[in-house]
Amino acid sequence: MAEPLCKAAVKKCKETMPQTPIFSSMLGSSCSGQVQPDMGERCVDPVYQDGNLVSGSLEALIERLVPTMDYYPDRTYIFTFLLSSRVFIHPHELLAKVGQICIKQKQQLETGTEAEKAKLKSFAAKIIQLLKEWTETFPYDFQDEKSMKELKEIAHRITQCDEENGTVKKIISQMTQNLLMALSARSQYQEIREKFRQPVTDKGTILKTKPQSTQKDILSVCCDPLILAQQLTYIELERVSNIYPEDLMQIVSHMDSLDNHKCRSDVTKTYNLEAYDNWFNCLSMLVATEICRVVKKKQRTRMVEFFIDVARECFNIGNFNSMMAIISGMNLSPVARLKKTWSKVKTAKFDVLEHHMDPSSNFCNYRTALQGAAQRSQSANSSREKIVIPVFNLFIKDIYFLHKIHTNRLPNGQINFKKFWEISRQIHDFLTWKQVECPFEKDKKIQTYLLTAPIYSEEGKILC
Repeated sequence: MAEPLCKAAVKKCKETMPQTPIFSSMLGSSCSGQVQPDMGERCVDPVYQDGNLVSGSLEALIERLVPTMDYYPDRTYIFTFLLSSRVFIHPHELLAKVGQICIKQKQQLETGTEAEKAKLKSFAAKIIQLLKEWTETFPYDFQDEKSMKELKEIAHRITQCDEENGTVKKIISQMTQNLLMALSARSQYQEIREKFRQPVTDKGTILKTKPQSTQKDILSVCCDPLILAQQLTYIELERVSNIYPEDLMQIVSHMDSLDNHKCRSDVTKTYNLEAYDNWFNCLSMLVATEICRVVKKKQRTRMVEFFIDVARECFNIGNFNSMMAIISGMNLSPVARLKKTWSKVKTAKFDVLEHHMDPSSNFCNYRTALQGAAQRSQSANSSREKIVIPVFNLFIKDIYFLHKIHTNRLPNGQINFKKFWEISRQIHDFLTWKQVECPFEKDKKIQTYLLTAPIYSEEGKILC
């Protein structure tokens, strides 16, 4: 069974640096923070290589984030900096610094020429656009009172630029309303997640106990491998939709806090990541449970071959996480030691699946398959072809290794922004994949069974 997510991330691993998947540009043709021709002296501090921003002081990077009357940062830079900045500065502190820069620029325009004063509305619109992108992409940055206070302060200053017709005020009001709705939705989901975090009482049920005649198995609920694979994909997409970019960045922040022997309450809440990781473990154990609780060898062989077909359909769909979970379940010792059963199984299909998930060369075969699915997704016309669900534990380890192998700061003290470009690109790929709308209709009967059927540990104890 896979290790719990946080423990796996913290564990000092000896593997080499994972390969970085090939990806497309993130939000447009410019994804490298290229020098803007109208920024002038502002580009002195940040360091560029071949037109790409690779490092800079925190102050210079913050300054680059804030628009001027003649400049607006490209969206990829906004995403990358807001995502990575939490490693160095709390969101409410960053908001305060952004507010200070805005005030200075506003005062310069107000005391400038008439032409500059006329640009106040344009400047205000750009600041609002920045705040809008921030609140929509990272709403959880505004969960505490300090951040909301700073946001309201900046908004108040900006509304003074357009007091005549009140357009700016209306836009800010709508932005704030959308933010509060997003925070409320996440809060409700978090409350639900908390209810399921209670430890399960060990009931001591033995795995080899003969099931009651009335007890169902997965084949009595769904005997079509394709349909089951589709329902697993539905569950995957539903659960992955509750993972946000700041959740993934907590892996980096959490590692820093552990390395520095600090306790940061704002980065240790990895509920969404743990919940998704637990789903993988539960699916693996469910597969093992379904196979081992079958008494007759012929029926058990049929069950093994059924799950092999389900894993194959998951692969064809692009659902690599469920596929890996199924393979992991079939490799658990209670299943692997069923020698007589395996001797009757047609293993050719299973061998192909294990080849795809071969861990050698840093899961080279899997990464090739993932790359192919990603390319198919980019050119797809239907939702079915757009589905890409990576193996979550491997995805997390990729981020973890990028963080551990490359330093946050260079010897000169500047932030190693090249590192954070790479991390943000991988996270953005994940965000793109998770936004795919599931094309399969939900089957409540099948999903209820998958999510509530009793599963057992390798020691034969019931888990839920």
